[in-house]
Amino acid sequence: MSSIRSVPAVAGGVASTALVLALLLGGGVDTVEIAGLAQPGPATIWGLPALRLLSDVLATITVGLVVTGAFGVPGDGRRVSALAFRMLRRARWAALAWAGTALALIVLTLSDVLGMPLTALPFAAVVSFAWSISQGQALLIQAVLALAATVLCHLALARSTAAWAAGLALAAVLPPAFTGHAAGAGNHQIAVTSLAMHVLAASLWTGGLIALLTVRRAKALPDIATRYSRLALACFVAVAASGLINGAVRLGGDWQTAYGALLAGKLLALLAIGAIGAVHRTRTLPLLHVAASDRRPFLRLAAGEIVLFGAAFGLAAALSRSPAPIPDDVVSADPIIETIGFPMPGPLSAAALLGNPLPDLFFLTIALAGIAAYLIGVRRLGADWPITRTVSFIAGMLLLAAVTSLGISRYSYVMFSVHMVQHMLLSMAVPILLVLGAPVTLALRTLRKPGDPRVRGPRDWLLIALHSRFARCVTHPLAALAIYGVSLYGLYFGGVLGWLMRYHLGHLAMLAHFVLAGSLLFWVLIGVDPGRRRVAPPILVLVHFASMVLHAFFGLTLLQSTSLIAPEWYLAVHPPWAAPLIEDQQLGAAIAWAFGEIPSGLVMIVLVRQWIRADEREQRRVDRNGDEAHERYNEFLAAAASQAVDERAHR
Repeated sequence: MSSIRSVPAVAGGVASTALVLALLLGGGVDTVEIAGLAQPGPATIWGLPALRLLSDVLATITVGLVVTGAFGVPGDGRRVSALAFRMLRRARWAALAWAGTALALIVLTLSDVLGMPLTALPFAAVVSFAWSISQGQALLIQAVLALAATVLCHLALARSTAAWAAGLALAAVLPPAFTGHAAGAGNHQIAVTSLAMHVLAASLWTGGLIALLTVRRAKALPDIATRYSRLALACFVAVAASGLINGAVRLGGDWQTAYGALLAGKLLALLAIGAIGAVHRTRTLPLLHVAASDRRPFLRLAAGEIVLFGAAFGLAAALSRSPAPIPDDVVSADPIIETIGFPMPGPLSAAALLGNPLPDLFFLTIALAGIAAYLIGVRRLGADWPITRTVSFIAGMLLLAAVTSLGISRYSYVMFSVHMVQHMLLSMAVPILLVLGAPVTLALRTLRKPGDPRVRGPRDWLLIALHSRFARCVTHPLAALAIYGVSLYGLYFGGVLGWLMRYHLGHLAMLAHFVLAGSLLFWVLIGVDPGRRRVAPPILVLVHFASMVLHAFFGLTLLQSTSLIAPEWYLAVHPPWAAPLIEDQQLGAAIAWAFGEIPSGLVMIVLVRQWIRADEREQRRVDRNGDEAHERYNEFLAAAASQAVDERAHR
């Protein structure tokens, strides 16, 4: 086991070596002074990628320890076990150091951007950069989230608190992914989302393996390793797919560059790690279960895997500093591409809305994964699951993918009316179809329990979420209606739309909110899944009627408005072939006013049908109780008559 203790030092040495060599090869460091061009100095030039590597390593350690402690280690009832407690305690120090490196990166990044040595940076400039510029904001958010994860790791005695800490740690990984090379590239919708998926999956994959090495002496290691193996396979697929997509976007197909060589080296490291993972699943894991006392083959292979991960992390840190291939016509850069990530689309037509796709990997992944998981569940149940529910759910997922990835998504960036069509489809049509598919019911009936009853599986966490105080609060009909209505009015009349459209993360959050807010409302109104509040059908009809009034009043108010919505955005991206902005806005208002008729009518039909069925069930219950009471009365009369006959015979 002494060789295992040297793994961090070896992996750190490999990562550092890979970083230095990749920086020299890829042009990530340039200390040559050019007259008239400001230089930040060697401390920033070399310190920035080194600190980025350290930050990535600390983030990975934090994620691995917290996620494994919260979800992979057996618990003690509602409390974390002693093993999980030790992992969370280790994680708090990694998270605290991670927050410190994120704050230090703000200073080094500003030094690099301004070309000023660290000693010459004014404190006010650092504060302004962290508060106002996207790169600084991302690092500041990461530091705050890492600090919050530190606090929860320190306080976590309950397993639910550990789960919240894991969620914060995973969220803290993402902010820097939405700035830098990917955010500045053309087609940044694909580049940014693929990079975020890549970073998240790599952190889970590598961090989980590090967590395994910290519990190498625990009796639960074989079971923890088996659960990790399933996660590692999914992460390998996600890392490989997202990495290839992101590399293709950045390179534009030209791999014969220094940047392409670094990406190729990272790909080779990934394939080698994947091969080791295959050996784990086929050889060392079965041996670990058969002879748990001899863990050396598994641990040696895991140690080698960690070293390869070190090389991959070093290459990744170097890539973040190396210049990606850029087009030759830099002088004629299109400001529209800089703003929205793609050229201005041509005149609007039905063919253009359905063709000329703009794939969004976030929603495409959700749609494909959702359909696959749903069909697996249906296959497990067999003929017991209604075909109408399957058709409804798949149609909802396909519509989600189409609305966020076809031409309608491209035009929604530059035309308010098309954005409103997208909004209505995502907040009404998609949620209704998904809710009628009863995915929660299917999940509860098909998700399998872990072999160890002390481990909470997905079904256990789903049940906890359904019965939580938060769920009871937001599933109140008035709360769901308020969330739906306030978000609708606040987005367009609160000056939020333009700010969200400027950032890819904000745009993703907005679209996801449309789906979630609509799904919550319609789940409360017409859902059949467990976990909903049991509300009388007449009250649900009144709530639905109130939502229709809110929707119609919103459309009418917007139609009569003479002020532009989000002018700072739409004035910058308005197509030259389109109608004037105010006319396009009025068209969007008319769409919002009229669109809800068909979905609202469908919901009303479902509500009335459920009302009738509820009355029929109540009538059957009353009839059944009446029949039982009548039978008991007849039995009483028969017993009384029999008793009277016995008394007369006795006399």
